[in-house]
Amino acid sequence: MRKVYVGVIGAGTCDSETYQMAYEVGRLIALNRACLLCGGLSGVMEAAAKGSKDAAGMTIGILPGKDKKAANPFIDVTVATGFNEGRNVIIATTADALIAVGGEFGTLSEIALGLKMNKPVISLKSWEIKGVIPASSPEDAVRKALEAVGASKG
Repeated sequence: MRKVYVGVIGAGTCDSETYQMAYEVGRLIALNRACLLCGGLSGVMEAAAKGSKDAAGMTIGILPGKDKKAANPFIDVTVATGFNEGRNVIIATTADALIAVGGEFGTLSEIALGLKMNKPVISLKSWEIKGVIPASSPEDAVRKALEAVGASKG
């Protein structure tokens, strides 16, 4: 059976509470044998990737620029796009489900793209808009994402 890809989206800078939530989301994704997909940089992306790596998970970073070395140190597979914000299309397309943790306008664009593509989008202290599934905790967010794509929990 192919791995489920869960995209974790959020801002490149965040406070410690948001960092910890993203870390826990990443850790739980790995513990459930799913692959973490993110934008590969700092903030929420780094926290989620670190959580995944700490739980022996696989991480993929879709970078906005052309320099693969710009990825955070917790990324296993680095995809340098040179597409800037256009890389959000790649993240939304590749993910089976998206979990937004906090975030700003870039996160909003990824949410909109995910919804347009009929992907499950879970919000953890992020945008509350029609079609987005709210979550109360990292555990709730990962559970809802996996259930939405029919993945069994590990």
